[in-house]
Amino acid sequence: MRYRWRGIALHAVLVFALLLFMFPFAWTIIMATNSTADIYRFPPKFTFGSQFDDNVRHVLANIAFFQSMGNTVIVAVSTTLLVLFFDSLAAFTFAKFRFPGRNALFVLLLATMLLPAQLAAVPQFQTMAILGWVGSLKALIVPGAANAFGIFWMRQYFQNSIHDELVEAATLDGCGFMGTYWHVALPSARPALAFLGVFTFVGSWNDYMWPLIVLTNPDHLTLQVALSQLNRSHGVDYSMLMTGALMAMVPLVVVFAIFARQFIKGATEGAVRG
Repeated sequence: MRYRWRGIALHAVLVFALLLFMFPFAWTIIMATNSTADIYRFPPKFTFGSQFDDNVRHVLANIAFFQSMGNTVIVAVSTTLLVLFFDSLAAFTFAKFRFPGRNALFVLLLATMLLPAQLAAVPQFQTMAILGWVGSLKALIVPGAANAFGIFWMRQYFQNSIHDELVEAATLDGCGFMGTYWHVALPSARPALAFLGVFTFVGSWNDYMWPLIVLTNPDHLTLQVALSQLNRSHGVDYSMLMTGALMAMVPLVVVFAIFARQFIKGATEGAVRG
């Protein structure tokens, strides 16, 4: 009986936590379907309204939504593919090959994770200005092509999932470095790559600070920067703003729904192996 009540209490806590985390998303949908006057009304209105179509039309009339979404797709997909390649390649090198200064380089790499991203904004902007990339999507894609977290994550996975004997056997069979990486390392690291890919895609899709700084061309704005233009100096139309946020959220839900199983598998395996 004691274990039964403990199970009931555990499920109650989990249900409460689920409702707590789902409330902001539900509230976003409610605000997106109502008018701003309904949002400000007291007591608050917790039911869906009929203004969603009007709010969508207002969003599309005020910003170049689909153009900005296209820019964001280009940046997020390109960044994710580059991160998966460069991070896994560097991680495989750190995990399975010995070279002078390997440990020192890896410690230096981890040290960069301790620095806030805001510190790199000024020198990074100066670099983009020297290259003539300010205002273009290259200023978002190239700096995001690799990151310390991805290298650390993939290195931990490679160290535990690929035995040294397997690498040696591939070398004896005539595989060079790239052959071993492509035919041995990558197939065994699909869960970890799926986790890193979804993690990188979501981070790139939601990035706001760096695109706001470096994108000066209105035709190259990403979705998050474009949505920020819905804020007006004389007031905020929350119904329109929440509708835009809801529309921007749809691709992320689709991506996560497709890769959810591999994402969760990679996260749990990484936790166990690490």
